[in-house]
Amino acid sequence: MLMLYTAATPNGYKVSVALEEMALPYEVRKLDLYKGEQKEPWFLAINPNGRVPALVDNGFAVFESGACLLYLARKTGLLMPTDPRGASKVEQWLMFQMGGIGPMMGQANVFFRYFPEKLQPAIDRYQGECRRLFAVLDRHLADNEYLAGDYSIADIANWCWVRTHGWSGVSIDGLDHLSRWIDAIAARPAVQRGVAVPEDISSKLRTDKIDAASFSQAARSIVEMGKPTA
Repeated sequence: MLMLYTAATPNGYKVSVALEEMALPYEVRKLDLYKGEQKEPWFLAINPNGRVPALVDNGFAVFESGACLLYLARKTGLLMPTDPRGASKVEQWLMFQMGGIGPMMGQANVFFRYFPEKLQPAIDRYQGECRRLFAVLDRHLADNEYLAGDYSIADIANWCWVRTHGWSGVSIDGLDHLSRWIDAIAARPAVQRGVAVPEDISSKLRTDKIDAASFSQAARSIVEMGKPTA
């Protein structure tokens, strides 16, 4: 049985969505980021980096959300082609999210939402980079229904972050192809189930009432100033 260690974060949702899309049986262990469970020795034995999500498959631990997605795709043969070029296309767009979309949106969240001072140059820098990356997706999606051929783990990874663009303060006005893609993935039943694990924060993303720890692990070190990064 697969065990998913997770919390209500974009990276956490990437794995729960994939598990639902693949119709794999799994159990969930929600980590309390406020209490710092992700830094406890028992969890560091699973993920030395002390972050969510992580998977354990019959005693085999997998950490890093992108690595979890690749593991599940290879385990099942689903949501990723088996030929080298097809697999490479998926991996390229997965790395685009891991190296660009996720980090830049995370920094935009920190400076736009959580940092005690409003440092406008930092806000402008990260929101601007997010918008640039969104435009890259939009241009590609103008000629492609999904990012790498058929619907894949690359779409899941990018969507779980991009759908939260409003929380980062980044508009997608004028990015019609990106908007189409966001809506199409949001309509998938397995995606809707996946973003309810361990809890659904979709409605909170449209307000200013969501707490930092339930959304962004990186934010806690800024909000609490001096405490260990979540």
